[in-house]
Amino acid sequence: MLSLLGPTASGKTALAVQLADHLGGELLSADSRQVYRGMDIGTGKDLSEYQLEGKRIPYHLIDIVPAGEQYNLFAWQQAFHEAYAGIVARGALPILCGGTGLYAESVLGGYQLPDVAPDEALRASLQGATMEELRERLASYGPLHNVTDLDSPARAIRAIEIADYIAQQRSAGLAHSCYPPIDSCILCLEREREERRRRISRRLRQRLEEQDMLGEVRGLLEAGIAPETLLRYGLEYRFLTLHLTGELSYEEMYRGLETAIHQFAKRQMTWFRGMERRGFTLHYIDATQPRSAQLAEALSLWERWQQHTRD
Repeated sequence: MLSLLGPTASGKTALAVQLADHLGGELLSADSRQVYRGMDIGTGKDLSEYQLEGKRIPYHLIDIVPAGEQYNLFAWQQAFHEAYAGIVARGALPILCGGTGLYAESVLGGYQLPDVAPDEALRASLQGATMEELRERLASYGPLHNVTDLDSPARAIRAIEIADYIAQQRSAGLAHSCYPPIDSCILCLEREREERRRRISRRLRQRLEEQDMLGEVRGLLEAGIAPETLLRYGLEYRFLTLHLTGELSYEEMYRGLETAIHQFAKRQMTWFRGMERRGFTLHYIDATQPRSAQLAEALSLWERWQQHTRD
């Protein structure tokens, strides 16, 4: 498999589409929010990008559940492997593309993701705990892989619930992975920090001023999706919902969101660097190069990786 990772606004999709066209591939999206239908502008989902000179490049794991529905990493991993098996059966090359590092790593590393039922006794014992207490409890199970687990007490308690279940399974000798790791050539697009920040700020202005991102979020609210649900999706949906419900002025929303996206992109790159410490090999490509140069470098890295695996 070929994997193309990178932070937001790095140009992953456009390069992945060209790679799929050259290599006879199909794309598997590793984006935790593009799975939702109706959440297009805020997630950077542009389905026209999957058209190349009039040719449609097949993609998977986009628009697979309605906005507002609960969806998690466990469900995504199941959907990924179903789509992956179909691509392999068709004789095409699976190309994983996205910026949600946890999602990508979960399938590349074959991580065990149990479908954990609610533990009412544990939940009751954690009610009233402060966020710092919940943070310490969660950290006691091992490294924190998903910082959004600490967005709210409810998410932190759910993360503790899952971590506690896994710890019990391991102590009973039952720890195992439902899926094996996937051998993959992993490419990662990167930009110099200031250039990345300029691109993020420019794209945010376009989404608000030209693409009516506010209208998209307003439509989701009018369709009956609770504000609390949109807040849980984070970033664009969190800040725009707070503005539309009167809790933030437009200026407060804009500046807060711009800062949050910059911080998010930094965390994405921190995650990818962390993957190297966890045993993955990433090949970095300078995203400021012309697209043709990026493509040539990516194809060269893919060919060298294939040669290495054959040897």
